[in-house]
Amino acid sequence: MGKPGYALGQYHDTHKIYERLNALISQPIRTLRRDALETYLGYFENNCQASKTLAGQAEKVIPGAVQHNLAFNYPFPLAFIKASGAYLTDVDGNQYIDFLQAGGPTVLGSNPPGVREKVIDLLNTCGPATGLFHEYELKLARFICDRFQGVDMFRMLGSGTEGCMAAVRVARVATKKKHIIKLGGAYHGWSDQLSYGNRIPGVGFLESHGIPLSCFKYTHEVFPNDIDALERRLKWNRFRGGTAAVFMEPMGPESGTRPLDYDYNAQVRDLCTRYGALLVFDEVVTAFRIGIDGAQGYFNVTPDLTVFGKVVAGGYPSAGGLGGKAEYMACLAGGLGGKKSKKAHVGGTMAANPLSSAAGYYTVKMIEETNACEKAGRAGDRLTQGLDALIARYDLPFVAYNQGSICHLETVGTMLFDISLFRPWEIPAKLKEIHARKEVMTHMGAAYMAEGLVTLAGSRLYTSAADTDEIIDQALVRFERVFRNIEGVTI
Repeated sequence: MGKPGYALGQYHDTHKIYERLNALISQPIRTLRRDALETYLGYFENNCQASKTLAGQAEKVIPGAVQHNLAFNYPFPLAFIKASGAYLTDVDGNQYIDFLQAGGPTVLGSNPPGVREKVIDLLNTCGPATGLFHEYELKLARFICDRFQGVDMFRMLGSGTEGCMAAVRVARVATKKKHIIKLGGAYHGWSDQLSYGNRIPGVGFLESHGIPLSCFKYTHEVFPNDIDALERRLKWNRFRGGTAAVFMEPMGPESGTRPLDYDYNAQVRDLCTRYGALLVFDEVVTAFRIGIDGAQGYFNVTPDLTVFGKVVAGGYPSAGGLGGKAEYMACLAGGLGGKKSKKAHVGGTMAANPLSSAAGYYTVKMIEETNACEKAGRAGDRLTQGLDALIARYDLPFVAYNQGSICHLETVGTMLFDISLFRPWEIPAKLKEIHARKEVMTHMGAAYMAEGLVTLAGSRLYTSAADTDEIIDQALVRFERVFRNIEGVTI
């Protein structure tokens, strides 16, 4: 199934991946030897004192000492002062290979000069924001609409969360229906009604603290890959207000942490058409990373609405938006005009500011011109193949797989349980086990960081076009040092 121009050389065998993942979570946790963990923690004490000092000061004025989840690192967050291509440098002068890539948006690598120079030009003339229309808004919107088969019109917003919120409103206005269905375990931002079934299928509202249960009256989750369960929910909703939209990440929940069968997207498309629900693709990560026309181009499945984030501002702020078919996007007409009598109200003073629009336009343009998706995908293939070889060499139960430049390294399987399989009285114990595995995952993340590898929570890695073969091979040497320190490994 390899397709030229896309990050995926060949689509993975989903069933084999699940066999390995299920085997992983059925076994006792394999973690670092105690002496190895102490050595790795010693790295932070000996080499990262400036970061530790800043983190200590931040604790007094910032909850948890960080502003967003990606910045957390055990035993304390590191402060970074330089990002360039495939590398990050912290405030103490330590250099790291960057597999976080700002959570996915920097497909070209961090801070590419070609984009930075255009941004500086704009700052010297217009400034970052005026609150008024700028030509770069048009250029970016036209670029997206010309390439995404499900996008006739595009409206830029402040984040992926805002894009998902707007999609809910548009779907309800357009269909006059109420219910929203999502795949269990998926994250579609942190708005109240979508903070349901996050990260682990079946968890429902159990991890949704601070949100009244009434907010979830019209939100439902179904298990990924279970097309029959989706149809049952659509049938059930039909007589109770109808389904306005089905939300899904086309690679699977949590950027493919629960991978989907190749045909699943098309099956969902068919069901949405049959039941009059809008299909919403959350392409916050996959847009311009899987291919220049996103995952919808790769699968040749056309959604009704597409949520954008991350890369549409090129790694700069206000990285979000919603695109879709013109008949639905008319519900988002800005200003006082518009032909629709009923509109979905959205706002955002800083959305589509000149800085973000220019950065996004030149980023996606450069991604296309340099064939960055394929380059990043080849780096992901090389990294995953190397990790697989190391896992086999040291007889570890770990699982490595990738969807192009979105790479997964599961060592404890924190998010791979299905709460719905357990009886109600078993759930507290199972949640306790999940949290224990999460703690071990933070230890693994710390070990990677101490070896000079920045990952997303120790289990996800994004490669970029800046990752040469030499950089990937250097990274594999560092991963091997961590694997050699796992309990039970004999050398």
